[in-house]
Amino acid sequence: MDRFEAMRSFRRVVERGSFGKAADDLGLSPAGLSKQIRILEDHLGVILLNRTTRSMSLSDAGVIYYGECCRLLDEIDELEERLSSESANLRGRLRVNAPLSFALTMISPLIPKFLARFPDLKIELTLNDQLIDMIGAGFDLSIRIRAKLDDSSLVARRLIEIEQIICASPHYIAAHGMVTSFDDLYQHNCLAYSLADYPGHWRPNGPEGEMMIEIPARLSVNSSLLLRDMLVAGLGIGALPSFLAKPLLASGALVALLPQYKLPSRHVFAVYPSGRHLQPKVRAFIDLLAEELRHRA
Repeated sequence: MDRFEAMRSFRRVVERGSFGKAADDLGLSPAGLSKQIRILEDHLGVILLNRTTRSMSLSDAGVIYYGECCRLLDEIDELEERLSSESANLRGRLRVNAPLSFALTMISPLIPKFLARFPDLKIELTLNDQLIDMIGAGFDLSIRIRAKLDDSSLVARRLIEIEQIICASPHYIAAHGMVTSFDDLYQHNCLAYSLADYPGHWRPNGPEGEMMIEIPARLSVNSSLLLRDMLVAGLGIGALPSFLAKPLLASGALVALLPQYKLPSRHVFAVYPSGRHLQPKVRAFIDLLAEELRHRA
């Protein structure tokens, strides 16, 4: 039995919560993976995973072993990467999850620079606007855009702040009139982002203090890129993140509305599991984002 291979297999089963999913990741059959875990349990003399036909859970011994597995395997990976690459020529695969609109607009221009800097490193970038279980999905790093993070099981590094800007196209304003207060919204077509921190609502802060405004949305979408396109097309009024809004405001394709009010800012976080050492490849990618994004926000 290759003990380190068995430890990695056990860790993957726990993180994926399924022998089938873990087997797919590892290129094994579920039966072969199950046998490998059985051999590991026999070697240790304990049951690591309580199995039934419908569920699987860690035993008390399994909880302890999993924690130590993560620590030892991460230390080994970090040591091997440091010795083989001298921290300047990283190798292997970096799996990153990021929101679609932010990745296409802000991260995409940085990928060629990162790959040129580390030619032996491969990136697997998966785009998804919805929050996912990054540990269960096997990601090394996740980029999240939120007002705040509530998941204490993740370590977060804040990269940049993003404003939310209420705007519409000049064509729409010419056709429907200027908005001077939030009461005016009920006479207008509003467009909403369904994955916002407060779906269907805005929380502006202005002369009257903080408010909670229900958006009379005619259209609700789960993509800020689609929301941007609908605003430019003159369908109504909406709030866009500054990385999408500012270029269009500068070109005149959109105009900012209700400047006396400010919507809560959101923050771009780079997050990774707290139970793992920060791998050099993850640190390198986060450092590049922090270095470049502050000049682009």
